[in-house]
Amino acid sequence: MSIKSEIKKEGIEVIRALDTLTINSIAANIVKTLKNTFPEKSIGTPKIFSSIIKLNMYIANLPKGCSAKYFYKNKSIYFSPDTSFDEISDLIVHECIHYLQERVNKYGKLVRLGFCDFTDSSLPGTGLNEAAVQLLASKCVNKQAEMVTYFDLTFNTISPNYYPLECALVNQMAYLVGEDLLFDSTINSNDNFKTQFISLTSKETFEMVEYNIDLLIEMQENITNLTSYNESHFDYVNRVKKNCNKIEEFKTEIRKVFLDTQNMILTAYFDNAINLLYTKEAISKYRTKLYNFRNFIAVSDGYTYFNKYYIAKMTDLEDKIDNPMNPIQTSLVVYKESFLKALFGRLKYLLNLTPKQSYVEKEN
Repeated sequence: MSIKSEIKKEGIEVIRALDTLTINSIAANIVKTLKNTFPEKSIGTPKIFSSIIKLNMYIANLPKGCSAKYFYKNKSIYFSPDTSFDEISDLIVHECIHYLQERVNKYGKLVRLGFCDFTDSSLPGTGLNEAAVQLLASKCVNKQAEMVTYFDLTFNTISPNYYPLECALVNQMAYLVGEDLLFDSTINSNDNFKTQFISLTSKETFEMVEYNIDLLIEMQENITNLTSYNESHFDYVNRVKKNCNKIEEFKTEIRKVFLDTQNMILTAYFDNAINLLYTKEAISKYRTKLYNFRNFIAVSDGYTYFNKYYIAKMTDLEDKIDNPMNPIQTSLVVYKESFLKALFGRLKYLLNLTPKQSYVEKEN
């Protein structure tokens, strides 16, 4: 199949090519943005600039719901007609990062794109990679976090419009493992983040999280397709009704898969970490890290898993301190008093952790 045929199959209809001046401006802004975001790393180099200016960039009609697309087979980026190039956006950064992620074999065949493995026909890691790239792109353009609600899940995100659910889960992983490590693996297409996450949880946990993120994207695409059909075939009453029921089923399943994945990340990390606590400082850091995890979770009506888990782990820590066989290096009397005081203060906050009525709900 020719490149033109493949582009057409992707639903891309080229309108015009971007001029050289605009492409050069985009390349310069990408380099500047990466340098500003990672001043301690040698990411924004002349090599990146010279690579991006060689990219083909086009204005094109794209499939519904798509604003930009990098097509690796001809190393081209396609932007929708309403894209503004007056300033760098997360959308532009996102697609350029995809180009920087490319890893090919000696035959020039794409084998990896960030976390996505192209040697496997199922393309595992596609969702994880899209979310990681979007988090990086949003950080590069200084997106501010805002509270959103999708599928009755309320959470904070710096990417409210692109892969918000997937970004929320990957952001939880980054909080536990390290944001720098996530972005290193994202740009350089290595396994450093994956390896560290597995060492702190388990291989099974990583693979399930990776699979569930892909599943979330698939189910949301199904909703988009069903909604699109209903909008163009509203006179097919019975089919539209069936589609509406399917959409509601997908929404329910999306909410369940998200919360199950969130709970899995939480328990896999903190269940493992609690066994490695042998000093007062380690216990204090553990308690703080678990408490602050609340800032990264999504909550919904009736969601109590985090609160219950937090209480259980605080009890486990108290038992660990009281255990005479456990060589905790601290003054137990003084530490336990401050420990219990902090516990009860934080439980008071956590028990009130529910979606606020003032949140503006956004629904796909």
